[in-house]
Amino acid sequence: MKSTISFSAAACVATLAGLASAHNSIIYPCPRYSPVGLQCPAVPAGQTANGDINSPISSVQLGYSQPLCRFTTPYATPSATWTAGQSVTIKFNPNAVSHSGGNCEFSMSYDGGKTFAVIHRELRYCFVGSKPASPTNAVSVSSYTFNLPADLPSSDKAVFAWSWVNASGNREFYMNCADVAIKGGSSKSYTGPQMVIANYQGYPTIPEFNGNYETGMEHYTGAKNITVSPSGSTTGGESGGSGNSAPPASSSAAPAKSSTPPASTAHDSSATPGVPHKPQESGGSSAPASSASGNSGACTSGLMQCSGTGYQICNEGVWSPVYSCGVGASCKGSDGHIYCGWP
Repeated sequence: MKSTISFSAAACVATLAGLASAHNSIIYPCPRYSPVGLQCPAVPAGQTANGDINSPISSVQLGYSQPLCRFTTPYATPSATWTAGQSVTIKFNPNAVSHSGGNCEFSMSYDGGKTFAVIHRELRYCFVGSKPASPTNAVSVSSYTFNLPADLPSSDKAVFAWSWVNASGNREFYMNCADVAIKGGSSKSYTGPQMVIANYQGYPTIPEFNGNYETGMEHYTGAKNITVSPSGSTTGGESGGSGNSAPPASSSAAPAKSSTPPASTAHDSSATPGVPHKPQESGGSSAPASSASGNSGACTSGLMQCSGTGYQICNEGVWSPVYSCGVGASCKGSDGHIYCGWP
């Protein structure tokens, strides 16, 4: 039986309930322009609260990448004021999904959100706590508490970031940025692993984990250190011991073109590292999926459906080819979510 589910950015913007059931985002500290964040400053003039806050900033399958932080205009006042060395608790939307876990990083920038040094990591099992027995969207951890480095420089214009590479689902990159003030820093600079950027235009693709939670770990363990400070950032030659990826270009590189993505959840477990846009097609066919699955006529952009062991995406009224879930995996769908899963 074929399962068909429609996702649209417009639907997410329409209601907070739709937004809450999407992917994931931080709610404290309040990220830029979040409609559901806690203790949010006033949205800058000319900007609006954005209902797409839970969606990834990049999707390999759908071929879009938004700027790092999604929004480049900061809040006029910080959404939180922290003291270097203090314990902080980062809170997430309690009604989000986990995409079976994955790798989360918490980072700091002092150049407006162009370069980031990692201050804390939750690798492999972010949001799920431990290795799940099968693909899941259940969230068992919705906040993380850790100590800020004591040597973070003081600044009224620091940018805190949460980033996430999901374990199951579309090969996506999630990122929220919050404008924060740091007080009491013991140093003029901070050195830490460079934030991993993956599943993003011009950067490596980390495939679906499919139960192997060491997938893509070399990007974290092999990362170079970066020094960030209010006066500028530099990349060091040695990898950071706890790791971060060394991307093919500076983490300040963002595509010039930004687009608003649909809140899609179709998945491909066969993404090839270094090829960030086109999923593998089932059987090598380039024929439209409608001819392979019996569908015909126009479809609604953003609509997705399982087709055999693979899936299809409607793009501008035309069904895509059938994208393979990969060897041993099949397309599954329930509760408004389509994903490629293993037995």
